Amino acid sequence: MAQVDISINAKAYRISCEDGQENRIRDLARMVDAHVGDLVEQVGQIGDARLLVMASLLVADELADLRDVAVDEVVEGESDFSPEDEERIAAAIESLADRVERIAVLLAGA
Repeated sequence: MAQVDISINAKAYRISCEDGQENRIRDLARMVDAHVGDLVEQVGQIGDARLLVMASLLVADELADLRDVAVDEVVEGESDFSPEDEERIAAAIESLADRVERIAVLLAGA
């Protein structure tokens, strides 16, 4: 199991991840940090836990929007994807949502 050092809201965290996923975790951390930075500009430093929950909700909202767009395309028949492709895409979106939630839990407990 690999370990990755990341920074969210100018605070360092060491996160465990699967070997080979280090760069992915760093990229995800940068995305979360950007959301937290935006929130800090809007509402100020209101505590790490609250900021991380709010950032997690923003990321989940983005994923939900992507899922809604994919569903709308399938319903309207505009998709060029086969049913198998659509199932794989839906599974990938669900997997991403689960990973974001696990990362948020890890960060909240750190």
